[in-house]
Amino acid sequence: MSNLIKSELLATQEPEATDSVGSLKISVISSLGMVPIENATVTVSYTGDPDSPIQTLTTDSSGQTPVIELPAPPVALSLDSSAQEQPYSEYNIGVTAEGFEPVLISGSEILAAQLSLQPIRMTPTDSMAETDNIVVIPAHTLFGIYPPKIPEDEIKPMPDTGEIVLSRVVIPEYVIVHDGVPQDSTAPNYWVRYKDYIKNVASCEIYSTWPESALYANILAIMSFTLNRVYTEW
Repeated sequence: MSNLIKSELLATQEPEATDSVGSLKISVISSLGMVPIENATVTVSYTGDPDSPIQTLTTDSSGQTPVIELPAPPVALSLDSSAQEQPYSEYNIGVTAEGFEPVLISGSEILAAQLSLQPIRMTPTDSMAETDNIVVIPAHTLFGIYPPKIPEDEIKPMPDTGEIVLSRVVIPEYVIVHDGVPQDSTAPNYWVRYKDYIKNVASCEIYSTWPESALYANILAIMSFTLNRVYTEW
């Protein structure tokens, strides 16, 4: 695991926080040039009551808000695989800034005793680039009901392509994400930075409340699986 991914992972753990409170910090940047957006207005509300903001924040020169505390279910729920209750709370985050299209994030997840880092990209109003101004975060894969994963052979046949096998593992800068089942040729493909892809998959498949050793094991498995597909299929 890279030191950067490790530090960002451990930064989300807040051992001093109470068992029923989580923390949230929001980072706002421009989609063009990744420049921080200062003086953006950020409103936070319960997903179930989006029209009643509970916090209004302003980003600083680094495009970041102060850390705020928000109610969340007890930590024990995310550590008990038999628990039926949702182990995290959900919030909506609305962002407006002069010269940029407004953005709404619906369903940002907050776990108790953890710091949630929510990055947000805004598109300049004069930009011709297509963007989604409303982002809906679905239920966590450990809590929501999803179709079973497509079964795959543990060992797959490798065609004789004549390609050279690298003597060492090379971490790609980008991976291509197919937004659909493999057989759907109409689904779009997206270029995603490898580091961002690993972080996104990890946040969808594990809870940051788990013991550090469990986090390491799962993230190393995600990285190994991703690199295996990069070099054998993608």
